[in-house]
This record gives sequence, structure tokens and C-alpha cells, in this order.
Amino acid sequence: MNKNNLVVHAVNNYTKMVVATAFAYTKNTCDAEDIAQEVFLAFLKEEKEFESEEHLKSWLLRVTINKCKNQMKNSWMKRRISMPEDLSYMPQERHEVIDVILSLDKKYRLPIHLFYYEGYSIKEIAEILGEKPTTIGSRLDRGRKKLKILLGGNKDE
Repeated sequence: MNKNNLVVHAVNNYTKMVVATAFAYTKNTCDAEDIAQEVFLAFLKEEKEFESEEHLKSWLLRVTINKCKNQMKNSWMKRRISMPEDLSYMPQERHEVIDVILSLDKKYRLPIHLFYYEGYSIKEIAEILGEKPTTIGSRLDRGRKKLKILLGGNKDE
């Protein structure tokens, strides 16, 4: 597949994943969309050959997370006041769950997003985030427990 076709393929197949991952990190739709544009511009400039579809997908996620980290370090980002996101277009049940997930610290939020929404295994998430699988497993477990409490589940079960 030539470079132009590969770029079109990536944009068509992975834009939602990139935007959703950026949103899970930044908690802001506009920032997530801006980051997605940066990710695909970086992809367009990338000379790397991708071994497989999974390799491409992992590369896009890694670049997305790095772009999110870079944006969050920006001094302007630290001084601005975030506007609340309007999630009213979603069913109320999903809205509540997403609000609670977004309230979690990003060390729990990202693994939960990658595991439940993107379908990655703990080992794959560890590779994407540059962490040990045991760390990711612990963060998923702690994140689930926090979600259960925040969503009103019995913490003694």
C-alpha cells in the first residue's frame, strides 16, 4: 500500500480511536480533536514501515499519548480554565459512567479506556504506555474499585 493510501486508511479506520484516547487523557473534545490532527500530521511525515495493522494502531496510540502529555505540559494549558463538556447527546446511563471515568486520575483513566473501549490486553497497554504489565494490572484493579465506589457499588462485595 502506498503512503497516501496508508494515510487515508489510517484516518478512516483510526480517527475515532485517536480522538477517544486523546479525550480520555485531556477531558476536552476540542483538545482531543486538535491532538488527532497532530497525530495524523506526524503519521503523514513518518517514514517508518509498519509491520502489521496492530503495529500501526499501537504507533498511533503511542503518538497520541505523547502528544497529550506534551500539550498538558504547555504553560498555557496549566493556566486556562476548562469548560465543562456537554455530553447530553449520550444516553444518561453512559453519560454518568463517562463522567465518573473522567473524574479518575489519568493513571487509572487511560488504562481503563484502552482496556474497555479499545480492547487492548494488559500486556499491550503496558507496551503502549511504557509501563510494566503488573503496574497496568494494578491500575486497572484500583481504577475498577474506584469506579465501583463512585457508581454506588458495594465496596464489601
